[in-house]
Amino acid sequence: MNLVINVSNHLIDNAESLAEEIVNGVLFSLKIEIPLWEKEQAIEMYINFINFLGNSLIIEEEKIPEPLIEWSKNNAARQVSPKGKISEIVVRYPTTREIFTDIMTKISIDFGLSLEDYAFIIKRINNMLDISLNETVFAFERLSDDYKEETQREMAELSAPIVLIKEGIAVLPLIGIIDSYRANHIMEKVVPKIAELRINYVICDFSGILIIDTDIARHLHQIGQMLNLLGIQTLTTGLRPELAKTVVKSGIKMSKITTFANVKQALDSLHQY
Repeated sequence: MNLVINVSNHLIDNAESLAEEIVNGVLFSLKIEIPLWEKEQAIEMYINFINFLGNSLIIEEEKIPEPLIEWSKNNAARQVSPKGKISEIVVRYPTTREIFTDIMTKISIDFGLSLEDYAFIIKRINNMLDISLNETVFAFERLSDDYKEETQREMAELSAPIVLIKEGIAVLPLIGIIDSYRANHIMEKVVPKIAELRINYVICDFSGILIIDTDIARHLHQIGQMLNLLGIQTLTTGLRPELAKTVVKSGIKMSKITTFANVKQALDSLHQY
């Protein structure tokens, strides 16, 4: 046990230099470059890691240092973006284990540790790294779900903006791919807003829609019916032949839909009233 205490003191006394050795070793082995602030943050985290490891060897405590948890979560947060990849973080762990093991092997030999004590320390290190890896992946998955939900909500809002043309007339340009989420957004958020604006005529422009299926066509038809029930007349523009075929396949009768080739024609028709 005295030898383990000596190793513990050595780790604590040399935490900073050992942390720098680990971080520099990982970056060199993987041939990657990171911003200086990120490198300094990693070194600070490993200083805490090594200090915690050193203290845990004496009291034989298997808890995980909070800075390691936070660092793991922050690593995940930086990867949550359209181009972010969790693999860029995960790939560093095997190399970190290898470098950490090499360092501890040399220290154990220098201090004459028994095989049992050496195995105990390596197990403790691997346990801490495993927890860090798990926290990183779990945080990435959770934050990615939140990011996707927020992005989906923002895209839904952008896909159906209400454009006021003049008093009582608005254009609802439908943009991109209309899926069930966006169709529900229009029904639950856009239609009530149209009603609040006291609009008499809404021109639903389909020219910006890339593709719709029969289910979405029915959803959009229901939205038109909701507007009609609210006393708002709906005019449809920009319905390309392929989209019109989808509408027909959905069972919606085109004869009941007031359609125009473009928004200008629809506005001209309203000016006649």
